[in-house]
Amino acid sequence: MENKEYYEKYIKLFLEQNAKLNLISKNDEKFLWEKHIFDSLAIERFFSQIDIEGAKLLDIGTGGGFPALPIALTYPQIEVYALDSIRKKINAIESIKQKLKIDNLHTICERAEKLNEKYDFITSRAVAPLKVIAGYALPLLKKEGYFIAYKSKKMSEEIDEAKNILRKYQVKIVDIIEYSLPLEEIHTRNLIIIKK
Repeated sequence: MENKEYYEKYIKLFLEQNAKLNLISKNDEKFLWEKHIFDSLAIERFFSQIDIEGAKLLDIGTGGGFPALPIALTYPQIEVYALDSIRKKINAIESIKQKLKIDNLHTICERAEKLNEKYDFITSRAVAPLKVIAGYALPLLKKEGYFIAYKSKKMSEEIDEAKNILRKYQVKIVDIIEYSLPLEEIHTRNLIIIKK
């Protein structure tokens, strides 16, 4: 977070793209930092416990670049791959990447099931229920790798529904990290940490 100017420039560029493409709702623009960037960077609570040097991270269904862009900005020591099947979203991220010169950020316009590469970390935020997104993420995870799912208060139900898929891929939920967004009303969020 030390590089305030960098983030201010990023926010300005994001809002320019959003005006054209509606990556997030107009209502959410006022809370871009609190609801999207701060939320994306909650991964710091997990990253602070492990060695991430030189790791490869795939963000499935990156949309407007969350959490891929804030992670790439904050952690230059890891290679971040932002995946989305919608070309206009990937183009928007690519434009921000070029203007901010984020060398460790790579964009992929494709569907997750078409990828063959394996990754150390996979993230997914606001894409699909855990049982669905786990089916896309877990085949792409390296052994000993981590899938980090950003989830809201419906998390317990989602974990219950995902039991079979987690068993199928022989993975374990090793941690659930709860945090709150810096908003007036309480917004509780969770990172579900799943290890292969």
